[in-house]
Amino acid sequence: MLAKKSSDRLSFETRRALADKRTWIEIDSKAAKKNYNAFRRLLKPTVKLWSVVKSNAYGHGLVVFSKLADELGVDGFCVDSIVEGSRLREEGIKKPILVLGPTLPTRFVEAAINDITISISNFEALNALVRAGVVPSFHIKIDTGFHRQGFYLEDVPKVIQNLKSQISNLKSKFQGVFTHFAAAKDIAYPGYTEMQFENFLRALSMFKKAGFRRLIAHAAATGGTVLNPKYHLGAVRVGMGLYGYHASPELELQLDRIELEPVLRWRTVVSEVKKVRKGDYIGYDMKERMLSSGLMAVLPIGYWHGFPRALSSVGQVLVRGTFARVLGRVSMDLTAIDATKARCRPGDIVTLIGRDGERDLCATELARMSDTHHYEFLTRLNPLIERVLV
Repeated sequence: MLAKKSSDRLSFETRRALADKRTWIEIDSKAAKKNYNAFRRLLKPTVKLWSVVKSNAYGHGLVVFSKLADELGVDGFCVDSIVEGSRLREEGIKKPILVLGPTLPTRFVEAAINDITISISNFEALNALVRAGVVPSFHIKIDTGFHRQGFYLEDVPKVIQNLKSQISNLKSKFQGVFTHFAAAKDIAYPGYTEMQFENFLRALSMFKKAGFRRLIAHAAATGGTVLNPKYHLGAVRVGMGLYGYHASPELELQLDRIELEPVLRWRTVVSEVKKVRKGDYIGYDMKERMLSSGLMAVLPIGYWHGFPRALSSVGQVLVRGTFARVLGRVSMDLTAIDATKARCRPGDIVTLIGRDGERDLCATELARMSDTHHYEFLTRLNPLIERVLV
């Protein structure tokens, strides 16, 4: 069993384990359970809930979060690559794993041995599968309007022809069909998503008429899952929602049927505190000049760790429950903050993302400050930073 600890206080054992860490990321098991239950309530019992843990679980830690999601009860996992899928198998994950990204033919055997399902989205990949000596389970991806991976609707008859002409072993490995919505993030503009869904239903109808009747169909990611139950089909692929964020700010404002709580908190420590005088320049390129005397604190993190350079002079952190602004340039491994109000000391814990006392620093707001999206902000957190379950 995974240990469950308070989201407000770390256990003595965890604090001792973190004593030699300059920065770490906490994964809140209670928040993850809350989000999981919120999505389960939206689904019929027959609909499978797959946890999307691609790209290091959107920055939350591939192994740590997947093991937590496995215990919570998800029905399977979606990853980006065979590398991620094989890692989960090595870590003891036994539930179904679907690779959403392309898989090189040289990795087909690895996928088959590890019982990992791959996605086939073009004729080159399909032909390579036909020629393969060992065939892994696979899903066919349909491009219904995203214009990225997938077969077009007019390609489906040829796909069916190729599948039906092959030995029964290949046909038996064909387990699912799916698509991906381009804009299921705004309830005010449903037209494009509806068009994509109708195209997908047409593709499903072709496969059924050709005799492929036991396929699992899936189309909805986090946004589509919340938007409309008819998009749920046989399974939903929930990524950002399980991590506690809506697919978009618009969707969060428009729908109140689901309440989510961010799972991730990023912490560091104060490494140095010093007095600065009015007129002093701070950091590279003399980016900022002090308007008054005060205290400056140094944090041992920078853009290498995933704290964007775009937050120079505008970003904020939390120290002792007090907001402290970034001073000057965010550098590769160090960041200066205005500690005049926080009155902190070396060794004090600093919150870069998450709650500290009554205040909260949300990844969505930090992403806005750095002119990006919370998907990118979270995913770019350095994978070498230790993720700790709390």
